[in-house]
Amino acid sequence: MNIFQSVKMAWRSIMAKKGRSVLTMLSIFIGIASVMSIVSVMEGMKDFTRAQYAAMGTNVVNVSIYSWSFDEEGNSKAKDYFPDLYNFCGSIKEYVDGVTPNGYASATVTYGTKTTANMEYKWDEQSGRTISAPPRMSFGSDQYSICNNLTIAKGRDISYLDLERYNQVMVLGKNAAETFFGTMDPIGKVMQVNGQAFTVIGVYAPRATGENADYMLDNIIVFPYTSRRAIGGDMMTEFIIKAKDSQSVSQVITRVGGFLKGLIPEGTGGYSVYSQSQWQESENQYLNMIGLVLGGIAAISLLVGGIGIMNIMLVTVTERTREIGIRRAIGAKRSSIVAQFLIEAGMLCGFGGILGILVGMVLSYVLGKLIFHMTIYPVLWVTLSAFGLSVLLGMIFGSYPAVKASKLQPVEALRSE
Repeated sequence: MNIFQSVKMAWRSIMAKKGRSVLTMLSIFIGIASVMSIVSVMEGMKDFTRAQYAAMGTNVVNVSIYSWSFDEEGNSKAKDYFPDLYNFCGSIKEYVDGVTPNGYASATVTYGTKTTANMEYKWDEQSGRTISAPPRMSFGSDQYSICNNLTIAKGRDISYLDLERYNQVMVLGKNAAETFFGTMDPIGKVMQVNGQAFTVIGVYAPRATGENADYMLDNIIVFPYTSRRAIGGDMMTEFIIKAKDSQSVSQVITRVGGFLKGLIPEGTGGYSVYSQSQWQESENQYLNMIGLVLGGIAAISLLVGGIGIMNIMLVTVTERTREIGIRRAIGAKRSSIVAQFLIEAGMLCGFGGILGILVGMVLSYVLGKLIFHMTIYPVLWVTLSAFGLSVLLGMIFGSYPAVKASKLQPVEALRSE
């Protein structure tokens, strides 16, 4: 008997017992759909976090300097370490593209009748995204744009002379510019910041794009860090260094760590130097661990489905004992009997796998929209692996009934009713 005839016979057997066949495929279908949706959601989470890190800038090293030194009156004796850090990074330009403070300003910004004092957060329930909020205000150096993956769309960026001369200027993100000025050109306009006059010198190009755009990424206002004296604010303790490439990150961490160790007097404070990639790698490992646990739970349903396949195939062998005896009596080989029942088991699981793949694709799409507000479809290797796994399960769990059928003696098989 050739393969084509075995497939035809397997198909007739499946269609002869439609209800039983559907129930047998159900467990395989549920298991495959579960595994596919879990893997797709995990991949979606990785893509989501990767996009967030990319928007913040790649090859970024974060530096934190803290102090616990106080005078007799309890006032902090913390020193502004940024000028020293700025000069040191300038001396290792073969590894560093830029360095900037990463401090946040708490100020009231006003232009005409619009002021951050009465701006509120607005959340779109349908999309699950922020659509309006007070701008996030930051202090930065002339290298803030480089460190934060920003480019200028209009006007100019903060310059070293702005820092040196304590110029009261500001650069707006796209969303902040639209909030205050709408369609007007903001360049050259004067805004009030805590009652001080600041001139808008530039507007950043948008970083957030697409349906998954984060509104707050472009809802920013950046001041030269030296304007902190006019606006008010705490000492700069957080800094960002942009390494030239991923290979330079470790060099920057080592060299900056060694520099700060010699710069900060022992017993007066401390520091930490770490990279965004370290956090990203840790997060990916965490997501992989969750995916393995959830995948293992979903795989249990596949195991149960496989046992169900074995049970049904044993029943099928019992029902078709006379047929097997006749085929053996007229010269059918054992390999032919084994092939027939393996093909039938593989087809049952294959059909269940195809249904599971279709439902898994729908679940991936729905969960992607609900959780991440982005379109997620299973990648090709997941789809092919899911189908291959379903067929393989049929072959594995159908092998025992197939071998049992092939071992039936023709005379004993023909005697059965």
